[in-house]
Amino acid sequence: MQTCAIVTGHSRGLGAAIVAELLHRGIPTLGLSRGVVGTPAGAPTGLFDEVALDLRDLDALRAWLAGPRMANWVIGRHQVLLVNNAAMLEPMGPPPLQDTLAVAHAVSLNVAAPLMLSAALAGIAAAGQQRRILHVSSGAARTPYAGWSVYCATKAALDQHARAVMLDQVPGLRICSLAPGVIDTAMQAALRSVDAARFPLRERFRDLHREGQLSAPADCARRLVAYLLDERFGEQPVADLRGVAAPAG
Repeated sequence: MQTCAIVTGHSRGLGAAIVAELLHRGIPTLGLSRGVVGTPAGAPTGLFDEVALDLRDLDALRAWLAGPRMANWVIGRHQVLLVNNAAMLEPMGPPPLQDTLAVAHAVSLNVAAPLMLSAALAGIAAAGQQRRILHVSSGAARTPYAGWSVYCATKAALDQHARAVMLDQVPGLRICSLAPGVIDTAMQAALRSVDAARFPLRERFRDLHREGQLSAPADCARRLVAYLLDERFGEQPVADLRGVAAPAG
């Protein structure tokens, strides 16, 4: 089976770890992010490519999707994996403290971009081509948190998108909105430093860090990619990686 992947937000954190894991498995991977980072150290040559693209800019994304790059990447592949990982936390705080442009950017990056990429991939699929779409969701999609209304809402949108797409029963298409757990990334560091007035649960996340309860990005990426490639992927449209049993073998 010839498989390729597309990963958004690949330049750091969980996205970078997912790319490294895919390349370790010999899967050609295209990264989409605001900046280019080069081929990860130790990765096999010839398997990685990247595009500098600000996914908050929906006109730029639409123009890119209208071009040949995505189609050329997936042509001739039996299976295509799309990992919608890119996201932003801001704006945090109750609505009176939220910057309206930041709200627009968050909805563009966290919701519109992954839905556009998913639709584009589904639209260019060749006969018999298998597609697997993984939205990186969050526990915040399922549990509301004070100060996180925009982030909660955007992640919940991905969960509902996956549920609805599953009902569409598109041939060859599997989808899951997967919460990966609490990971030791720059996003977590930002949460620990934000003003408590904007995020009242700040101390909880500081405690998780102090107590060593954050997952390493590489460990999370190994489990996430294993699940993405497993035959069970897509049986549940919404799932939590911490509740998914390790694939057999």
